[in-house]
Amino acid sequence: MVYFYIFYKAQFNRIELFLCPKINKRKKMKQHYEKYTKEDLKIWNLLFTRQEENLQNKASQTYLNALEQMKPVLNADEIPNFKKINAWFENETEWQIECVPGLIPVEEFFELLSIKRFCASTWLRSMKNLDYLEEPDMFHDVFGHIPLLCNPIFSDFMEAFGKLGVAIKNDSQKVLQLQRLYWFTIEFGLINEKSNQIYGAGIASSFGETNLSLGETVEVVPFDLKTILNQPFETDHVQNLYFIIDSFDQLFEAITQLETDFTKKK
Repeated sequence: MVYFYIFYKAQFNRIELFLCPKINKRKKMKQHYEKYTKEDLKIWNLLFTRQEENLQNKASQTYLNALEQMKPVLNADEIPNFKKINAWFENETEWQIECVPGLIPVEEFFELLSIKRFCASTWLRSMKNLDYLEEPDMFHDVFGHIPLLCNPIFSDFMEAFGKLGVAIKNDSQKVLQLQRLYWFTIEFGLINEKSNQIYGAGIASSFGETNLSLGETVEVVPFDLKTILNQPFETDHVQNLYFIIDSFDQLFEAITQLETDFTKKK
């Protein structure tokens, strides 16, 4: 059994997805909302306010619209309550948040996505570590990933990604290719709207990477499925290569094509 894990390191928030040795299966977790402190709320408010402002004219309008749409349950003034967010999603795209410690089996990760369950941590970074983390916290998971799940096209893509993962979970090479697709789209993807815009959660939740990804020191290339599947990603420094899509439909088309390609290789 292998594991699908998201791990932060380096000056800016970044994410390394990798396969890890087998460990004991995790126990079911839940969010203990009553244990959050005033300091936690202060940190959440600072992170949310700072990054929401930073993303204006930089993030995909689809992401910004989704963030605005979720304001009743996802805002700067209250720490995310997973029960409230899950209830809100019942009348939207029906996604639910699944509490995880950070490290879960790849099989479980794919299975959860396939039934519209997105993994999220319940802990929040400290004030002294606003821009440096060794593992994903709730701000990355919720602020970065959750808003786009209320977009029907992106929602369908994520669900299809999970179902394909379930189908190929025992093929390490195909899992690696899905890992690369996840990295260059869901985590670090850009979209061409009026200009290059951010939609990947690893960028959207990082103050530093938001500014870096749209700067002149990085390489931005058109989305190409074959190229991405064969493109190793680097984790020992901030990203310098980003793939840009023309629309979210392109992601769904890509996962559909990949399913066909994987089937042909059997």
